[in-house]
Amino acid sequence: MEQGTLSVAEPEIDFSDTEPAFQYKTTKELRRSLFLFNLIAKPRFVKLATCFLPWAIRNGLPVKGLIRNTIFQQFVGGETLEETARIADKLGKYNVKTVLDYGVEGKQGEDNFEKACEEFIRVIRYAATQPHIPFMSIKVTGFARFGLLEKMDAMMHKGEGTLIRRYLNTIEQLSADEREEWHRVRVRLMKICEAAATHQVGVLIDAEETWIQDPIDALAILMMDMFNKKQAVVFNTSQHYRTDRLQFVKDCYEAAEERNFILGIKLVRGAYMEKERERALEMGYPSPIMPDKESTDRDFNEALTFCIEHIHRISVIIATHNEYSNLLAVRLLKKKGLPLHHPHVHWSQLYGMSDHITFNLARAGCSVSKYVPFGPIKDVIPYLLRRAQENTSVKGQTSRELELLKKEMKRRLNKSKSK
Repeated sequence: MEQGTLSVAEPEIDFSDTEPAFQYKTTKELRRSLFLFNLIAKPRFVKLATCFLPWAIRNGLPVKGLIRNTIFQQFVGGETLEETARIADKLGKYNVKTVLDYGVEGKQGEDNFEKACEEFIRVIRYAATQPHIPFMSIKVTGFARFGLLEKMDAMMHKGEGTLIRRYLNTIEQLSADEREEWHRVRVRLMKICEAAATHQVGVLIDAEETWIQDPIDALAILMMDMFNKKQAVVFNTSQHYRTDRLQFVKDCYEAAEERNFILGIKLVRGAYMEKERERALEMGYPSPIMPDKESTDRDFNEALTFCIEHIHRISVIIATHNEYSNLLAVRLLKKKGLPLHHPHVHWSQLYGMSDHITFNLARAGCSVSKYVPFGPIKDVIPYLLRRAQENTSVKGQTSRELELLKKEMKRRLNKSKSK
C-alpha cells in the first residue's frame, strides 16, 4: 500500500496475483515483455533509442521490423483499426474494455485538421460496431493550430470571471480571421461529439500543456453542456500534478449542477512535468506543477474522493497506474454501498503496462479498460518513445513491471515442473 488508510474492510483485490494479470499472454509473449522491460530499465539504451529511431525512420533504414516486434507490440494495438480490434477482442475475453487512441501526432494545416476530424469520426463509427470498445480518445491539437490555442490561453489568463466568461471575452478580442479559424475548430469538435452521441461511444478529450489548456477546457465544458444531459458522452481530462486541478474539478461540478449536465472527467496525474517546469523557469513564472509526488498523490486522491461523493452528477474515469488510488476508488464505492460496476465509474491503464492492476480489477467486477493507441509505425514513434522514457523516469515503474513478469514466469515454470 502506497499511502493512507480508510476505515472500511480491505477489498479482496490482490494486485500481486500475477496469474490473472498475465493470463492473456502466452509464455513466448511473456518472455518478450521481460526482454523489453530489461532494456527499458537501462537509461542509456532509452536515450540512445530516443535519438536513433526517429533518425532511422526518417532516413529509410530497415528498422520497422525490429520496432514492430519489440516496443510497438508491447504498447500499441496495431497499425490499423482492424488489427487493433483483434487486441480489443482478446482483452474483452477477460472483461477488459478498450479505449481507442489514434496515436498519430497532430500535423499542422487546415487540410490536415479536416482529415484528422474525419479520422476521429471514422474511429467512432468503427468502435460502435465492436463489442468491447466503449471509448475513444482525441487531442484538440490534432485539429486546431497550436499557436491559436496558445494565444487564446494567454488572453484568457489576463481576463476575469469564470472560465466560460473569459473564453467568450477572448473570442470577441480575436481578429476576424482568428474568429473564423476558431469557429472551424469548434465545428470539428462538435461533429466529433455528435457522432459519438449518435453511436454511443464516449469521447475522452486529452489534456495538453498548461499554456494551451484553458480554451480546451472551455470547449470541453460547452460540449458537455450540449451532449451530456442524459449520460456522459464527452469527458475532459484533469492532470493532478497541476496545482490548480482539484479546484478545477470542483468548479466544473458547480457548472454541471448549474447547467444540469453530467460532468465527464478523466483523472490522471500528468504527462508533461519536465517540459512544464523548464518553461516556467525559462519564462519566469511560478511552476504550475506540484513540488513533489506526495502533493500530486494527495490532490489526485482528493479529486477522486470528491467525484465519488458526487457520483450522481459526475462520471469519472480513474486513469492511473497507482495501486493505492485504484484501491481507493474500490473502497469508496464499497463504503457507499455502490456496485463496483457503477455506470459512472470506470478504471483505465495504458496498454502494455500495469496488467496486474487492470486484470485484477476486471476479475473483481470493475468496469476497466486498456488505453490502446494505433497507427502506422512511423507515426506512433513519438508515442512509443514517451512510453519508454516514462518507464525510465517514473520511480519504480520498470522495476515493478519486471518483478511481476519474473514472478509470473517463475509460477508458470513451477507449474509445468509439477505436472
